[in-house]
Amino acid sequence: MDGIREVFAGMPWWVKWVAVPLLALFVFGGVITSVLGALISLVFKLLLFVGLVGGLVFLVKKFSGRGAKSSSSGEW
Repeated sequence: MDGIREVFAGMPWWVKWVAVPLLALFVFGGVITSVLGALISLVFKLLLFVGLVGGLVFLVKKFSGRGAKSSSSGEW
């Protein structure tokens, strides 16, 4: 680890802070975008699932609540 620090110690600031990150993005850019795409897709699917389950619960309560409301209104 000290050898890497010695190599970068003699380099200009733009090599450490501009060139090396750009090279890392060039080499690992596909991996980074695929991981981010997978995470965004997972979050979208989770939100869609939660919305569909919420809609299903709402519909079930709306349509089955009329008949059960009069008989079970004292329970709640």
